[in-house]
Amino acid sequence: MRQIVLDTETTGLETSQGHRIIEIGCVELVNRKLTGQHYHQYINPQREIDQGAIEVHGITNEFLADKPTFDQVAGDFLEFVSGAELVIHNAPFDVGFINAELERLASSPGAIERSCSVVDTLVLARKKHPGQRNNLDALCARYMVDNSQRDLHGALLDAEILADVYLAMTGGQTTFQLGSGNDSSTEAAGEAGAPRKLAADRPTLKVIRASDEELAAHQANLDSIAKASGGRVLWRELEGQ
Repeated sequence: MRQIVLDTETTGLETSQGHRIIEIGCVELVNRKLTGQHYHQYINPQREIDQGAIEVHGITNEFLADKPTFDQVAGDFLEFVSGAELVIHNAPFDVGFINAELERLASSPGAIERSCSVVDTLVLARKKHPGQRNNLDALCARYMVDNSQRDLHGALLDAEILADVYLAMTGGQTTFQLGSGNDSSTEAAGEAGAPRKLAADRPTLKVIRASDEELAAHQANLDSIAKASGGRVLWRELEGQ
């Protein structure tokens, strides 16, 4: 399964006001693994950028003056994403801008949905975490994804961060793998998945016991829970206290 995690930056918020895309960032996932392939392009929007937008992404009119226009990069962009499932946070915003740009082309290929399916991670997040903040920064904190470099919004950086968030949010290990690169799955787990026996002469596991200070702190914490819960402390009930 090929997926493209995508983000854009724009001159403003509304396509109805003639706002345009100024940056596209994409990273590729194949079978839920980052491949290292990406697409990144700054675009001359042929109009002024709203000051409020500049404060969000830091991209200026002067910086974009010598960049290609959308019609000059559309072919490469469509070739990169064609046939993939697009993974986008707040997809209607980015898809709306992409489709507005495609409509301006002399020979428009039609809406991006004709060549790609779309997954909206904001919709997924709201289903998993109703009533909570589900912007990208909040999801990074929730899923322990490093976004320390995200001082300003940037399409490629945000796509890379969103890829990590999406993999974490949709379940399963994404970076840690058992076994070496030469081990097959049956070799790593045992023939036919049979349980492996521990060696009889293995070293005794070291038991680290809590110190007196740690035990006292634990009891103080339980006392605090008891006070807040009207005396009901499940830990102490399980211990028979």
